[in-house]
Amino acid sequence: QVQLVESGGGLVQAGVSLRLSCVASGRAFDSYAMGWFRQAPGKEREFVAGIRRLASTTFYADSVKGRFTISRDNAKNTLYLQMNSLKPEDTAVYYCAAGPDATSATYRFYYWGQGTQVTVSS
Repeated sequence: QVQLVESGGGLVQAGVSLRLSCVASGRAFDSYAMGWFRQAPGKEREFVAGIRRLASTTFYADSVKGRFTISRDNAKNTLYLQMNSLKPEDTAVYYCAAGPDATSATYRFYYWGQGTQVTVSS
């Protein structure tokens, strides 16, 4: 089992950058594929970005491709999401998640953090 704690959210203006972090504890961090998801009010949780266990492959939702970068530091048990050129439509609670496979499917992630709020004003 693994515990996940996100941080780095906040209230920002459109166009600026934020970096989210997710610190893992428990079972070996590098045994899991990781993902970032987000959920806006009144909407379903959606995939944002994913990364394989050894960081050899990353993949993104079309809505964030070219603006967001997912990365991981297995030595620090930490997952990151660098978010550039933020838009008001990026406003959501952002969650990190761990699972056996690198996938965009929510149900394939077994462990979730509590989320961190990102609010982008226009």
